[in-house]
Amino acid sequence: MTGAMVPHLVSRWPAWLFWWRVACTPGASLQHRTWVEVSRRPMWGSPWRVVGTGSLVRRGSSSTSSRAPEVVLTHERYPVQRLPFSVVSEEDRAAFERMVPGRVIMDPEELEASNVDWLRSMRGCSKVLLRPRTSEEVSHILRYCHERNLAVNTQGGNTGMVGGSVPVFDEIILSTALMNQVISFHDMSGTLVCQAGCVLEELSRHVEERGFVMPLDLGAKGTCHIGGNLATNAGGLRFLRYGSLRGTVLGLEAVLADGTVLNCLMSLRKDNTGYDLKQLFIGSEGTLGVITAVSILCPPKPRAVNVAFLGCPGFAEVLQTFHTCRGMLGEILSAFEFMDATCMQLVGRHLHLASPVQESPFYVLVETSGSRAEHDAEKLSGFLEQLLGSGLVTDGTLATDQRKIKALWALRERITEALSRDGYVYKYDISLPVERLYDLVPDLRARLGPRAKHVVGYGHLGDGNLHLNVTAEAFSAALLGELEPYVYEWTAGQRGSVSAEHGVGFKKRDVLGYSKPPEALHLMRQLKTLLDPKGILNPYKTLPAQA
Repeated sequence: MTGAMVPHLVSRWPAWLFWWRVACTPGASLQHRTWVEVSRRPMWGSPWRVVGTGSLVRRGSSSTSSRAPEVVLTHERYPVQRLPFSVVSEEDRAAFERMVPGRVIMDPEELEASNVDWLRSMRGCSKVLLRPRTSEEVSHILRYCHERNLAVNTQGGNTGMVGGSVPVFDEIILSTALMNQVISFHDMSGTLVCQAGCVLEELSRHVEERGFVMPLDLGAKGTCHIGGNLATNAGGLRFLRYGSLRGTVLGLEAVLADGTVLNCLMSLRKDNTGYDLKQLFIGSEGTLGVITAVSILCPPKPRAVNVAFLGCPGFAEVLQTFHTCRGMLGEILSAFEFMDATCMQLVGRHLHLASPVQESPFYVLVETSGSRAEHDAEKLSGFLEQLLGSGLVTDGTLATDQRKIKALWALRERITEALSRDGYVYKYDISLPVERLYDLVPDLRARLGPRAKHVVGYGHLGDGNLHLNVTAEAFSAALLGELEPYVYEWTAGQRGSVSAEHGVGFKKRDVLGYSKPPEALHLMRQLKTLLDPKGILNPYKTLPAQA
């Protein structure tokens, strides 16, 4: 069929997922191109194995089974000294039992998973885990810990990438897992109020049943908690469309280090009365207070969603595709993700997910979300014609059916899981000017050579956010020395950020100076001292170690 036939192809998209292919050389005129409808059958035969969109491998699964080597203690792997906090005593344990009866965990086997981060790169040695259900219980716990000078590590779903969610030494783990109640949802305004321990995927399901969506979407949505999302100011897959949590969070409740409950749980879109205190806690990673509840604005659920998965011959074409995408899709564009060929190879090798398009140096996932299917289909038709006519893409597939959309998203969302099965992972989450976004990847491949197993780049191109990952057979201090501070110096040289969306945690605290001036770091320390004078909240995290 010819290019003129595209509208007819579009009209049948809801029924099936089609492949369209370009059977000519890049740059040829549209009339010299051949459109090939490869199949009318669903593309979900043997090549595909969809295992829950964005699901993380739970501890105890095949990738992190009991046979996996024990994770080295953080204080043995990294040069860090324990601060002079008190040690939990039998009297302390008895006091905690009175505060949260039946919810004090001291069994070493039960504590093991909470002491180790998901990447299995950090391990603490906490002896106590507490599971409060209410803000009042959190207040009692923190007031007691403040008086006793006991350090506390707040933990949500423990899906963090920078070691912010696990203890470094023997800090008490305060789990928000039982603080999982939806408090209210207002159909008129789309305002959701809930406790901090609610799992993001469950909140998504709750609001979608009412005709709305969460403004945040992550690959870890089946495990991560909304409180942890706020604490790290998580970005995710919908950032391009809905912006950051700093804009969508209307209010929050937090408990300070001394047990004071700060109730700023507003549901107003406009409140210009003094300092916006909630912003102090968004992105503070549990170092200024424990977020216990949140009020967040949810946008209406789109009535028409389409996902295109495209192959591009080079990164220059990826950039030009993004430029074309913004210009032609405009208000319906909701996501623009990219991944390199190595990412696709690892997803196939470790997760047995097959690429739905022919092998390409780069892949792009474009999502549109709108209110009228016909309007969106017309825009997409013009967009795809433009791409093919200019030679920016060489192959692609499109989905409108929800099941097939999830399968395409799985190729992007499960890259982290595939990397974790490839060996030890050195992860970097950086912001860069879009035109320089991928330059560091080939640079590192040349620098590291065979010392690295794989060097890959993928991420949110629409946000200028690169996920740079290096895998090796095992942790190597020598390889780390080749990566750091080189990666951070390179990033700073481009006026980028050393942390785009994963936070600072433990792993990046000493490189904060590459993105923040000394005056900013000094002010951050002053805020920390003001709100947590004893430094008991998530110590060793976020702020650089003091000499």
